[in-house]
Amino acid sequence: METQELHRGRLIDHLQLVVRDLAASKTFYTAIFDVLKVPLGGEGDDYFWADELFISTKTSDAAQGELTGRHHLAFQAADRAMVDAFYAAALTAGGKDNGAPGERAVYHPGYYGAFVLDPDGNNIEAVFHGAAKRSAPSVKVTF
Repeated sequence: METQELHRGRLIDHLQLVVRDLAASKTFYTAIFDVLKVPLGGEGDDYFWADELFISTKTSDAAQGELTGRHHLAFQAADRAMVDAFYAAALTAGGKDNGAPGERAVYHPGYYGAFVLDPDGNNIEAVFHGAAKRSAPSVKVTF
């Protein structure tokens, strides 16, 4: 077996969204991933993926013929400027405004986020929680 190397964050191993229009979703997610500095991990005729997020058509084997419902996904941003860039890129790539960039102290002081709806109506967010020191950029898992 070939050695695989993954970089993992905290709780989620992976998440799958099953979408109606793969091309529209790829345009949208590729634009926000570029801003968030997350490379596309791979793609096929009926799917693409980046890090822990797998996006496919309902005809893919993993989807078993069903679309997923509406979800809320929040991506970590390195700073406020990245949140602003996420929002602009998402709107340019077909997203719809669901909350312009700004501080949302109702969550906690320093919470700075922006919300957009993806082509399937999922509520996608980029959030910066304020200055923080990470012990490492990611957790490296080798198997």
